[in-house]
Amino acid sequence: MSFVTAHNLKYWLKNHPSPWGPRLFVFLKQCRNASLPTPRWFNKSLYIVCTSARDAFATLTRVFVYTPAFKGRLQQCGQALYLYGGLPFISGPVSISVGNQCRISGQTTFSGRSTTTPSASVPQLIIGNNVGIGWQVTMAIGQTIELQDNVRIAGRCQLFGYSGHPLDAVKRAKGEPDEDYRVGSIVLEQDVWLGSDVTVQTGVRIGQGTIVAAGSVVTHDLPPFVIAAGSPAKVIKSITADTASSDADVLSVIREQKIHQDHDVENNEQENTHE
Repeated sequence: MSFVTAHNLKYWLKNHPSPWGPRLFVFLKQCRNASLPTPRWFNKSLYIVCTSARDAFATLTRVFVYTPAFKGRLQQCGQALYLYGGLPFISGPVSISVGNQCRISGQTTFSGRSTTTPSASVPQLIIGNNVGIGWQVTMAIGQTIELQDNVRIAGRCQLFGYSGHPLDAVKRAKGEPDEDYRVGSIVLEQDVWLGSDVTVQTGVRIGQGTIVAAGSVVTHDLPPFVIAAGSPAKVIKSITADTASSDADVLSVIREQKIHQDHDVENNEQENTHE
């Protein structure tokens, strides 16, 4: 039954002139929300059984299916790769090298730039040792994306080494590739940490140990050992020995930046309203 048909039936029953229509609607709703009065020990036992079966199946598919299949697409793979949650989606020509003890979500996309130039080099994704790549991360490799040792990338981050489409609408409609001058490399140096939903644009190099706050858009190089936030991302604090030892200090800085961003959004909305 389609959504439109189900919606029409629901409306018809609720508004039927005879009393049996609304009563039938209430009865069907109760059936939909029905549950058994099972004891707590049964619920807990069933939860343990279900999660154990799920985890066992996930482990078997990870060890015997997804990890070997993913290694078959790599140019080089180090030891102790932990691939969880499925098989990453890989499209286009891209050479991928993975170091030792890396953790990569199976819900990740690696896209290599296609070009009509025969002599163009194959885009390269170079992942160092002890790198963590979170859920739903997208990496569009134009020339090279390099993730050095101990890099952490949180969920839904996007690294764009190429735009994917030309600026010219006619060329875009014809399916032509983007312009070469809009293609570049991205480097995340050792110990860089990207928070959730961070976007890194082409040609950017993020210095060693730098932390980028969630939701930021990095449009230019960032120096080592700083905290950056915003759109575009700006340096808001240096990471010293005292800062690094205080999680509360780091969180307070990021929270202050978020408040400033919210105020900027409110001010822009008020200006648009007055206009």
